[in-house]
Amino acid sequence: MYGKSIRFSLLWLLISVTPLAVAADPGGAEDSANAANWPQFRGSDSDGVAASSHPMRWSETENVDWSIDVDGEGWSCPVVWGDNVFLTTAVPIPTDGDAANTDPQEYQSGSAGRRQELTRLNYRWDVVCIDANDGTENWRQTAHTGHPTIPRHSSNTYATETPLTDGQRVYAYFGMTGLYCYDMQGRLQWSKNLGSYEMRAGWGTASSPTLHDGKLFLQIDNDDQSFIVAIDAATGNEIWRADRDEKSNYSSPIIWQNSQRDELIAGGSVCRSYDPMTGKLLWQLEMEKGRSSATPLAVEDRLYVGTELRNRGGDDDGGGYLFCIRPGGSGDLSTPPDQATNPAVLWKQERSGIQMASPVLCQGYLYLPERRSGMVHCLDAATGESVYSTRVPGARAFWASPWASGEQVYCVDTSGTTHVIAAGPKFNVVAKNEIDELTWSTPAIANGAIYFRTASKLYRISN
Repeated sequence: MYGKSIRFSLLWLLISVTPLAVAADPGGAEDSANAANWPQFRGSDSDGVAASSHPMRWSETENVDWSIDVDGEGWSCPVVWGDNVFLTTAVPIPTDGDAANTDPQEYQSGSAGRRQELTRLNYRWDVVCIDANDGTENWRQTAHTGHPTIPRHSSNTYATETPLTDGQRVYAYFGMTGLYCYDMQGRLQWSKNLGSYEMRAGWGTASSPTLHDGKLFLQIDNDDQSFIVAIDAATGNEIWRADRDEKSNYSSPIIWQNSQRDELIAGGSVCRSYDPMTGKLLWQLEMEKGRSSATPLAVEDRLYVGTELRNRGGDDDGGGYLFCIRPGGSGDLSTPPDQATNPAVLWKQERSGIQMASPVLCQGYLYLPERRSGMVHCLDAATGESVYSTRVPGARAFWASPWASGEQVYCVDTSGTTHVIAAGPKFNVVAKNEIDELTWSTPAIANGAIYFRTASKLYRISN
């Protein structure tokens, strides 16, 4: 989203149930762990691939194990470790004489003035642990109480960044409100204030952290002083920090574990790769402008990264390209406008369709849903060539990122409808599962279940 994982409103209906098989290495310890856990935005490998089977069809009552109300606001995604589901939420709370003004829906006007008024509300930022088996609340901790330090867009929330867990601790990043670490029983281990900075047009923040080798990585791009930082996960101590020549971005960093080395990838107007141990810049790639909201995708020795096409007369007009990058690059990997490849760039696809939702790979094809028109774009992952671009019948805008399971791709639109598309060169919707609620959060998939967050509820969907 935004890594994430942001937004609101529409329908629930019924449909029957078919379980789905997922390709995995049977009996492998790593696959077993991946099937049981969904520890961060887009899963263990940040790729949106489900490692356990789950229903292909569901309805409001069919294949729903439980549903619970979630108070407050938040487009952060649920994360799962074993029998624990973790959520974050920002809950408006009344102050004396202000009880009538604690609903963020009162501030859904798009004007900058109305956004600024949100900073006058009192909030509490909560981290919640839910029992995956029955939906009961194991614990809830309030990380912070106070006024937001920055405004946000009417479609954003103050809990948009997805938390993560390593099975020992839970890490909740609330953008400009702070970073908080709890043990699995909900005891605060440490917290860290990383500063508050102005975001573009008062739109707020969205970039989720990632975890590797005992380090948390946060991409804090803003209009004041952008940087990327590595934090010791056990202690909260800063290990390294690298300044970035970037303005506000919303994509999340990922770790690319390829055949040559581990790389920390951060999108932006320039995509950059860092050594996760030291913060040393390894390479950079000019994205030819656009807006960086979709999170990069790494699959073995291929990295896919792009920016949304912008054509509104701003200084970021451009973009829309999707690049496929080989491992081992160094220095400047940028391609001239009239050149699509070089030794590090396998291919570059113009007007790829990449927007807010992060791409997913399934059966050799890349899928990129659009946020405005309900379109989905399918590219050949080997060549970058367009296979098809089509409007999904009845689909609303896509903000949540898709996931892949077996030979199907699951795309959730803002109405809460999940459109299930069969992977392959022909466009084919094989199921349509409707939930009548605004949905911007990307689901988590673990232990054969889908954890589906809407604007006000969390569902567990399984056989």
